[in-house]
Amino acid sequence: MSKIAYLQCPTGISGDMFLGALVSLGVPLDYLSEKLNALGIASEYKLRAESVHRRSQVTTQVFVDLVHHHHHDHHHGRHLPEIEEMIINANLPARVECWSLAVFRQLAVAEGAVHGISPQKVHFHEVGAIDAIVDMVGVCLGLDWLGIDIDAQGWPLLYCSALPTGGGTVRAAHGVMAVPVPAVLKLWEMRGCPVYSNGIDKELVTPTGAAIATTLVRNFGDPPPMTVKKVGLGAGSLDLSIPNILRLWYGESSSNSPLENTEDIEDVTVLKTQIDDLNPQAIGYIFDALFAAGALDVFTQPIGMKKSRPGILLTVICHIEKVEVCENILFRETTTLGIRRNREKRRILQRKFEEVVTNYGTVRVKVARYANSVDVINVHPEYEDCAILAREHNLPLREVQRMVLEVWYKDQGI
Repeated sequence: MSKIAYLQCPTGISGDMFLGALVSLGVPLDYLSEKLNALGIASEYKLRAESVHRRSQVTTQVFVDLVHHHHHDHHHGRHLPEIEEMIINANLPARVECWSLAVFRQLAVAEGAVHGISPQKVHFHEVGAIDAIVDMVGVCLGLDWLGIDIDAQGWPLLYCSALPTGGGTVRAAHGVMAVPVPAVLKLWEMRGCPVYSNGIDKELVTPTGAAIATTLVRNFGDPPPMTVKKVGLGAGSLDLSIPNILRLWYGESSSNSPLENTEDIEDVTVLKTQIDDLNPQAIGYIFDALFAAGALDVFTQPIGMKKSRPGILLTVICHIEKVEVCENILFRETTTLGIRRNREKRRILQRKFEEVVTNYGTVRVKVARYANSVDVINVHPEYEDCAILAREHNLPLREVQRMVLEVWYKDQGI
């Protein structure tokens, strides 16, 4: 059974609404403040929570009260590298650090794209910076505190409804902007977010809320099969025609059979392009470049193309956040003029390396299981390690692989 959470966002999502929902689920404010203060911002804000009503429903609103220091004028905001450094030096739980950095980078990439500057140059304005830091790191701390389980890649098992678009205009640092604001639209585009209009012409999804959701959520849409244990309610600051409440359902995934475990299923993007006029030597180079960029798999198939030319079909499988870098490699290193992309689901076994000590040396063994199951599905000695021993001791490779498996099974007492 995995602990999972589902965000139901009938009136959108913002960082403080998410924090409110987490506090409502029991995450202690003192714990959040203590961990956040390690970022070196203790003198710049105060965190408090209040029970408030939204259309007759009682809910939790979290306030980040900024403390204004006039001598702090040189701090008119912070850039991404400075914020990353604050997070890395704050000694946060490992997954909180990893998630927080990912959320901030996601927001910086979106803001950078909107303004045509590099993510490193994005300037988080003074108010925005502290607010965003408290919201984004606070949410990561809260999810960790709740013990939400993680998938094979280390992301939380967090799901989310489709998001309402909102409408109208909003005042921002750069003047009056149409809603959704450009950064939010960019984040939706980067993630391929499902959205709909609920007819409310207000800013419903904030950049902070969008950055958290598009970075940390596994899948958008209907709730996953789950047993609901507790529901947290976080209030938004606007009074709307329906209760402005973000509802965080906390519970357990209700798929018992290891065969039907949604955690084994993840979204991947498949890129394909066919090539008929490239020196084959370049293909090997492209493989290395794509794997170095984080592609999950790369393969080619021989095909016949127009004018009877023999060509190859090059396929790359990667996570959505790697699509751009992988496509750029393909465009840069090949003659292709177009790349098709498709989102697909893949079901994966959870893998981990175990070390096996043999008479000839140590070999890593890749052990695969279903998510959250102890049953081993398959065991694979790592080729490179076996090859080294085979060469060193002048043994057949298959002999080394067989011996490693024998030792592994013996160690398991099988």
